[in-house]
Amino acid sequence: MGERKNKTQPKNLKQLSQIFKVDQTYFLSEHDIVNIFLKLNPDNQVKLENYTEELLKEQEIIKPLPKLYAYKVFEKLSAGTGYSYFGDGNYDTVFYDEQLDYNFASWVFSDSMEPTYLNGEVVVIKQTGFDYDGAIYAVDWDGQTYIKKVYREEEGLRLVSLNNHYADKFAPYDENPHIIGKIIGNFKPLAV
Repeated sequence: MGERKNKTQPKNLKQLSQIFKVDQTYFLSEHDIVNIFLKLNPDNQVKLENYTEELLKEQEIIKPLPKLYAYKVFEKLSAGTGYSYFGDGNYDTVFYDEQLDYNFASWVFSDSMEPTYLNGEVVVIKQTGFDYDGAIYAVDWDGQTYIKKVYREEEGLRLVSLNNHYADKFAPYDENPHIIGKIIGNFKPLAV
């Protein structure tokens, strides 16, 4: 059990109030916890003191902040109609608590790849060539950039949205569609 420190016992409040010529409530706190404490038997008062001391110790422990990693996120990468971001150099710096191996990151600006890639999230891209049909890639085509499931066909690339409210797009090879890289992850930036 915890040791008793110089604390006024409830039975002594009456005597103290008479000595100092004040009301007994003068010595009491306005907080409910004190009134509850005073109603407890001595054993439970000791238990409550021990518990509150443990809570205070826990509260005072400085918890390390998670390590955050900075990402340069380029202008919006469209998952819908396409948005060209090459050459403008505009980017935001955002933070995430996981370090991802990537070449560049970009914003998603559409709901066409939901539920996996949400509008306003960040996608991270690893520059690669074509890996396999059905993987999700960043594709540069006709001055726009898209994130889509990509299928190689005889005449070009079929770009497929995950959200079936969007029709497939077809990028003919004679229009030089270019696979920039594979989408290897996505995240919602952390508020700092």
